[in-house]
Amino acid sequence: MAKKGEWAAFPGPAKDFDFDGDKLKKAWPKLHKGDCEPYPDAKAVTAQLGKKAKDADDIANQLQDAWRAFHGGDFQRAFEIGQSLGPIGASVACKAGGIHADHLVDDDKTKLSRYELLMQLAEEASNALPDSPNAHYRRAFAIGRYSQGISIAKALKQGLAGKVRDSLDRTLALAPDHAEAHTALGLYHAEIIDKVGAMLGGLTYGAKAAVGEEHLKRATKITPDSPITWIEYGNGLMLLYGDKREDDAAEAYEKASKLKPKDAMEWLDVQFAKSELE
Repeated sequence: MAKKGEWAAFPGPAKDFDFDGDKLKKAWPKLHKGDCEPYPDAKAVTAQLGKKAKDADDIANQLQDAWRAFHGGDFQRAFEIGQSLGPIGASVACKAGGIHADHLVDDDKTKLSRYELLMQLAEEASNALPDSPNAHYRRAFAIGRYSQGISIAKALKQGLAGKVRDSLDRTLALAPDHAEAHTALGLYHAEIIDKVGAMLGGLTYGAKAAVGEEHLKRATKITPDSPITWIEYGNGLMLLYGDKREDDAAEAYEKASKLKPKDAMEWLDVQFAKSELE
């Protein structure tokens, strides 16, 4: 059991996900095909921070260490390094904090508190780095997860759906092949239709089943070797069509369960997919 203040440890084979030294850069294109995160070298740091990048090399080294920790399953270290770096570290902090909460936090209050913190970090990043696709995507992710924690219906009343949609639209405007944003936008349509119905969902929130499914399919084409892409495709089909697409959803989970994980996050996703088939 984790001590107070310590996050639950990654239960998988961390030794299989070693990205020390140049291994991280070599694996980066495959690891980040889904979120279009730029490799955090000094050039990328300077491009994002401009004149504020007083020590781009040091910031880049810290970001690389944070991502090594994330991909290796040390989500707490990844989060803490990212948080300490301010807006430029929000992407890794939000991804680490969110993936850990999704898979390794059981208590609902703790999850909600975590997502509130991630929302704050992502909000600051989206304001400070308006040209960064992931500054907007992590905001959508954090708000979306928080919304699920308080119930989608309550979230709709608070206007959170509009914030999610706005952030996802901005993400895709900056990075049209952002697979994770396509998945999230597909689920946006699916969850609203599931909660309020196709007619009200379409009239009030612009949610349409065909559009949602198309975004989900787009993600599977961009990242066919990503477990979460297939898991969420299956989840989206169930929300949109229920038992009518149960076989297609099961096939999607099956595909996810058979993929070889590239890092700790994908290992957790594969285990989840397997559990859905039991």
